[in-house]
Amino acid sequence: MKTNPGRFFEDYTVGDVIHHAVPRTLLGGEKALYHALYPVRHAIYSSDDFSKTCGLGGAFDDLIVFHTVFGKTVPDVSLNAVANLGYAEGRWLKPVHPGDTLTATSEVIGVKQNSNGKTGVVWVRTTGWNSAGEAVLEYVRWVMVRKRDVDASAPDAAIPDLRDAVAPDDLVVPEGLTFADYDFALAGEPHRWGDYEIGEKIDHVDRVTIEEAEHMMATRLWQNTAKVHFDATHREDGKRLIYGGHVISMARALSFNGLANAQMVIALNAGSHVSPLFAGDTICAWSEVLDKAETNVPGVGAMRLRLVAHKPEAAPFDLRGIDGKYVSGVLLDLDYWALIPQ
Repeated sequence: MKTNPGRFFEDYTVGDVIHHAVPRTLLGGEKALYHALYPVRHAIYSSDDFSKTCGLGGAFDDLIVFHTVFGKTVPDVSLNAVANLGYAEGRWLKPVHPGDTLTATSEVIGVKQNSNGKTGVVWVRTTGWNSAGEAVLEYVRWVMVRKRDVDASAPDAAIPDLRDAVAPDDLVVPEGLTFADYDFALAGEPHRWGDYEIGEKIDHVDRVTIEEAEHMMATRLWQNTAKVHFDATHREDGKRLIYGGHVISMARALSFNGLANAQMVIALNAGSHVSPLFAGDTICAWSEVLDKAETNVPGVGAMRLRLVAHKPEAAPFDLRGIDGKYVSGVLLDLDYWALIPQ
């Protein structure tokens, strides 16, 4: 058999290292398409001139890098996934520039069969590499994957011990980054690191209704071939599930209104895709400042932010009910570190 049906839960063993196929060379077209898909306005990735002033030289948006590396892993990790469940310990390690070719590897670090015997959860630690063999991104994610044979014996459960958040000392500030000549007028807002308080919440106000065509373009762009995104017959309701990365990028883009100077995502502490999203649904977003930290670069501060994407049925700042469960309408709960001028 020459075709690849994808891996099922029983095909994963803790310690396996997977070398993902199909390198991807990123060029200027990726930037243009990303801005066509999402209402992105953060200046450092919208303008090469602004980026060069900050010492980055026209690097790619952090989430372009994330989606590209993520897409490499799909045929080996989540082709037969029921859902992508969460993220942890993510760090952007080195900027990616036009002309760089990205590859990816993943190590299986955990497995646990679900009580229904039909699915199991697989944890992998993925690393993205550039043309020079340098690591540019690393993160952990866990996925619920179908079993090929429901009667197959369950492997011994191995659940990895993951950190709640990336420590400030472990944040990697890109070499050469400077906000010494930062232009707040061009960036769009005057708010600096010191203008935000821990516990502060920001309603980003703007909304976007999701279209099927844009979602499908995104999955093709990132070569994400998960069946739930492509094949409308794969779900009993006949719907194609909107790619979770599409929700992340849309919510991040909406966060510009109130966080225009939170220019760079440099770490991913945690993340949960709380409920499914389909074409025709509308996304809103709000953020909460969870923490602040100094960096080793003068003038560059770090803010730990919770980004929540939700449907209009969930009010801004509503997250969990008294039972501890997410309220209806919450789509995404993402915890990340961003860099902002001090």
